[in-house]
Amino acid sequence: MRDMDAKDLTGKIEEAFLALSHCELCERRCKVDRTAGGTGACGMTAELKAARAALHFWEEPFISGVSGSGAVFFSGCSLKCVFCQNHDISAGGFGKKITLDRLADIYIELQQKKANNINLVTPTHYIPQVMESIRRARAGEDSYGTKLEIPVVYNTSSYENRYYLSMLEETVDIYLADLKYYSDGLSLKYSKAPHYFETAFGNIEEMVRQKPLSFDGSGMMKSGVVIRILLLPGALIDAKLALKKAYMRFGEDVWYSLMGQYIPITDTGFLEINRKVSEAEYGSFLDFARQMDIENCLMQTGGADDISFIPPFDLEGI
Repeated sequence: MRDMDAKDLTGKIEEAFLALSHCELCERRCKVDRTAGGTGACGMTAELKAARAALHFWEEPFISGVSGSGAVFFSGCSLKCVFCQNHDISAGGFGKKITLDRLADIYIELQQKKANNINLVTPTHYIPQVMESIRRARAGEDSYGTKLEIPVVYNTSSYENRYYLSMLEETVDIYLADLKYYSDGLSLKYSKAPHYFETAFGNIEEMVRQKPLSFDGSGMMKSGVVIRILLLPGALIDAKLALKKAYMRFGEDVWYSLMGQYIPITDTGFLEINRKVSEAEYGSFLDFARQMDIENCLMQTGGADDISFIPPFDLEGI
C-alpha cells in the first residue's frame, strides 16, 4: 500500500473527511460546514461535482503522451482567478453530482481507454473524496472489479493548506503545480489570494519532498513535480522572478513548464489583461530561462493560445 499500511491510510482519510465540517482544505480556511450544505470560497458543498472525464491531449508531453491523460475536471475552485479558462466550472459551478463509487468507476473507465494517468483537475476542495476514491479504485473496490494501476496526477493552483496536502503522499504520484504569481499585489488583484507565493512555494516544497522525478521506459512521468508558470500580459517581471526563485530552490529536481497560452475568455474587469500575451513578452520569458541554463524546461510553440485547446464542459464521461 505505497509505503503505508491500509490502517494508517484509512485513518488519514477519516481525518480528512472530518475537515469538511469546518473546512480548511485550502489556504483560505473558511471553516464552513460543507457537510451541512455550506459553501466556502470553492463554491461547493461536501457533495462531489464534476463536469468532464475524458482523454486530454494538451498537457505536458510526458503527461499526455500519445494516448492522452485521463482528465477529471471537478466543479468549483477556491482561487477563482478573474482570467480562468475554465470559468464555467470553476466559478459558474457547472457540473453533475456524483458518488464516490461513481468517481472510482470513472478512473477505471479512463484506464480502460488507455489513459497514461488519472489527471485530477482542480481537486483541492475534494481532497478527502479524492483520497477515498483512489483507495477504492486501487483496491479494486469498483463496479468493474479492476484495480487502478496508472499514476495519479494532482493538477492544482498550489493554494492548499499544507497540512492536508501532506496527507496526499500515498495517493498522488505526480503534481502539476501552478506558481501563478510572485507579487502579492498581483495575487490579490486577480485572485483575491493573500500570501499566494509564500503559500504555493511552501506547498511545492512539500510536493518535491514527496515525489522525486521518475520516468518509465517510454519517457512518461511516473513520479515528480512540474512547476507551471503562466505568463500574464504585462507581468513579465513577475513571471521571471517566480521562475528564478523556483530554480534557485529546486534546481533540476523538478520540471518547469513555461506557459504563454493565456487567453482572456471573458472580460476580466482589468483592461491590462484583456489581451493575449505578445510574442515579444513570451520570447523574453524564454530567453530568460535559456540564460539560466535550465535543462528540465518545457517551452510552448505557436498556437498554444488557441481557444480550441480548452475542452468542452459537456459532462462527457460523468
